[in-house]
Amino acid sequence: MGRSSHITLRREIDREALRERMAEDVREGLGSNPKTLKPKYFYDARGSRLFEEITRLPEYYQTRTERKLLRRVAEDLVRDVGPEALVEYGSGDAGKTVVLLDAMRDAGLLRGYAPIDVSPEPVRKVADEFADRYPEMRVEGVIADFETPVDLPFGELPRLVCFLGSTIGNMNVEQGREFLTGVAEQLTPADGFLVGFDLVKERTRLEAAYNDSQGVTAEFNRNVLRVLNRELDAEFDVDAFTHLAFWNQSEGRIEMHLVTSEPLCVSIDALDMTICMEEGESIRTELSYKYTRERVERLLEGTGLALERWATDADDLFALGLLRREG
Repeated sequence: MGRSSHITLRREIDREALRERMAEDVREGLGSNPKTLKPKYFYDARGSRLFEEITRLPEYYQTRTERKLLRRVAEDLVRDVGPEALVEYGSGDAGKTVVLLDAMRDAGLLRGYAPIDVSPEPVRKVADEFADRYPEMRVEGVIADFETPVDLPFGELPRLVCFLGSTIGNMNVEQGREFLTGVAEQLTPADGFLVGFDLVKERTRLEAAYNDSQGVTAEFNRNVLRVLNRELDAEFDVDAFTHLAFWNQSEGRIEMHLVTSEPLCVSIDALDMTICMEEGESIRTELSYKYTRERVERLLEGTGLALERWATDADDLFALGLLRREG
């Protein structure tokens, strides 16, 4: 059987629909006070490469800590859940996913993998790479924006659904509960749902992770303006904005902003829109909420999910929570 017979790609949103959604989000966000942009628009091909570079920086503890945690818990997790398919939200390059897939293969369980991502390029790339690495496995890639409900593949098999990287931290409580409730509605009693949570810690450690000494995060932040220039015919002078990231103690979150260094007006031709900003005014580009176990349990209230297992590293930097459907 050839490799292509193992791979299925399902597109739930096409490029034109994505562009229309971006236009709606940008019109609403830049027309609000304060001005905002959604962090999902960082991730064109260039933004994805920059983020992969960020994950290797010494200040950015999240990715390497989560990977170590996965290595520690993978065997027990696979034994307890018994998944035959892995479904992954926001798969990206799926660099950490191999830890779980290897454990499933070694247990003789691996039958399927479903990467879900809004960008088709990483879905296709991961599908090709994993079809070679795991020739016994079927890949069903889904190109979708999971801000809206997505039909999860492999419903006929016991699954481990994953949402890693603390991406849930980019959602506020209301958005997080809505997302978790939508996932819970598709889970069976045989399924597990593994979520990565970045934990509350000292301010200096948190702020350093978003203000690296090499300036990669700053360039990643400004990349969203390049995306708008290309996709919406905007005229942002990228160099007129500086990167700002700080810990908001009262809200329990890191905030990332782009701050103007001078007064300016910017035309966004595709939206027939012009925005004007004063010197020092900012566009908020990302919120990254940090968690404690108690905060996670409050987040789960009313979602139909319960926290079954909780694993943290020795320094309490990061956690993996295994959720199950209630009832």
